[in-house]
Amino acid sequence: MISNERGMGSMRVVAGEFGGRRLKTLTGNNTRPTTDKVKGAIFNMIGPYFDGGAVLDLFSGSGSLGIEAVSRGMDQAILVEKNFRAMEVIRDNVAVTKNEEAFQLMKMPANQAIQQLASSKRQFDLVLLDPPYAKQEIVKQIEMLLQNNLLTNTAIVVCETVKEVVLPESIGKLKERKRNDYGITAVTIYDWED
Repeated sequence: MISNERGMGSMRVVAGEFGGRRLKTLTGNNTRPTTDKVKGAIFNMIGPYFDGGAVLDLFSGSGSLGIEAVSRGMDQAILVEKNFRAMEVIRDNVAVTKNEEAFQLMKMPANQAIQQLASSKRQFDLVLLDPPYAKQEIVKQIEMLLQNNLLTNTAIVVCETVKEVVLPESIGKLKERKRNDYGITAVTIYDWED
């Protein structure tokens, strides 16, 4: 782990168009970067590659999950993050892709972003929910996404939590397809009921 005086570490884009590029991470209590191993596992479960589409990363942290999704074929990512320092890191990481037009940054809390996106009539094929461990509002946020018609009818929702958190088997019309534990982290994947 390389770090510098600003409390930053590094990780990389695992695969796809930007594969191997180094990304900064913000270390500290507010953000908990997804390790490259977990990131690779998540995308192997849901992809690993995509044929276009839009991704919404609601607790973007360093932007690494949204950047990975675009690297693997998504057309566009909306990266939501309320922390100012984390947003600076996201800007730097998006610049590393040399494809800035594929990313839209929203500096605000996740619930506010959902409300703002609802009025834009956008829809997403992939939603990434990786909130700081202390603030589990995942069920409420998925319900908000459903109520506001923000998911396509083939959308996948990926939730990252501490493994002690057990999410419901279904949330609205979404059903849990898979749950895997990686060390202290659990990844739960939802898609539409058949």
